[in-house]
Amino acid sequence: MTNTPAEFDAVISKCREIFSSKMKDYGCAWRILRPSSLTDQIYIKANRIRSIQNKGIHKVDEGIVNEFIGIVNYAIMALIQLEKGCPENVYSENHNEISALYDEYASKAKSLMENKNHDYDEAWRNMRISSLDDIILMKLLRIKEIEDHQGKTTVSEGIDANYYDIINYAVFALILLN
Repeated sequence: MTNTPAEFDAVISKCREIFSSKMKDYGCAWRILRPSSLTDQIYIKANRIRSIQNKGIHKVDEGIVNEFIGIVNYAIMALIQLEKGCPENVYSENHNEISALYDEYASKAKSLMENKNHDYDEAWRNMRISSLDDIILMKLLRIKEIEDHQGKTTVSEGIDANYYDIINYAVFALILLN
């Protein structure tokens, strides 16, 4: 029997641990990045996953698990940037506030996941990791298109909805890889 909310929490806990450790090492240097730069960072990670899957090998020591963790963390960072914008001085950032925002966005992603899991009956459990990565890449291309249109859409969800979906698909991949 599966317990998706507990599995989700375990994955987010691991992602947050890495996020917190990097914040100790680097501070909040990432806060200088515009959301579009974070979109591109996520794209690089998702594209590397696809490249490794297609080639069957990787030459850099980190495998796809680390890339999916990076996708989760960068997507949460992007949501923070959408809310807060780029600060005048990244050195004055309050680490506790940033950590609280991380938790808030992870919680919102979990709530969305639980609602969608109810409606879709956890169909993601029967998906391939490659399909989850492809969907993340598609969501990134959508975000890039919306960013190129200054955030305006006619009938589609906004940038934030796509970031939430990216978080959830990356968490699903990490659950399946576990």
